Amino acid sequence: MRMMTDDDELAMQAGAGDAQAFRLLLERHYDRIYRVAYRFFGNRADAEDIAQDVCAALPKKLKSFAARARFTTWIYQVVVNACRDQLRSQTSRAALNKVYVEVSELVSAGERDREKQVEWLYVALDHLTPQLRETAILVLAEDLNHREAGEILGVKETTVSWRMHEMRKELKALAAADDGDHP
Repeated sequence: MRMMTDDDELAMQAGAGDAQAFRLLLERHYDRIYRVAYRFFGNRADAEDIAQDVCAALPKKLKSFAARARFTTWIYQVVVNACRDQLRSQTSRAALNKVYVEVSELVSAGERDREKQVEWLYVALDHLTPQLRETAILVLAEDLNHREAGEILGVKETTVSWRMHEMRKELKALAAADDGDHP
């Protein structure tokens, strides 16, 4: 049964031109692609653009998929790289700052305190280096372990652990600097 075919096998088949294998991969992973892009940019339009760009480039990229890593790790790398490219190409840093504070879409009306915490966190994350921010997105928002995040980012697991430690230190310092204005 084709639905039981694992992702690595489907990726190899899709890379060889199998349209149904490609369709199944997209069905299984489109939500993940979109979700990661959304977490990088914080708005639906940019996330949809990145997801469409990744999906459009995927047939060509799959030709080079060699299963050295699991397909899910590989697709995370593709999406993170697409997000990095998009961030580099944006001309206005102000647009990125605005994106991070537009998290209220994700918070229901009854969760005002949670909304304030999330908003503060996104604004605080904007003060971090891109490396700390992307590490935090993968570990905290995507719930990946340090080894998985390291594979995606192309760094050692210990580097991810160090980055998370640094991120916590910087967020604590920002919270202290806010004199209690944060959640």
